[in-house]
Amino acid sequence: MSEPTGKYSITMPRDIAEAAKARSGPSGLSAYVAAAVARQIERDSLNELIAVAEAEHGPITDEEIQALRDQLHQAREQKAQGGADAA
Repeated sequence: MSEPTGKYSITMPRDIAEAAKARSGPSGLSAYVAAAVARQIERDSLNELIAVAEAEHGPITDEEIQALRDQLHQAREQKAQGGADAA
């Protein structure tokens, strides 16, 4: 069973509304907008979490960010190679 819904009236720039309507597909504009709002709420929550972590541990440096990106890149490469080997 899906979550209960409510009907709301929102105002947005016409060009954004038309672009969203054109991309909404068979699920419709309401579902498209709901998904966009849900993603924004996730981003806001992550930003709040980052702010709390940085207040406790200090801001993350550019070097730390790059090191983590490098680790992620290596893990993806290893996974891709492992997938190719298993085939």
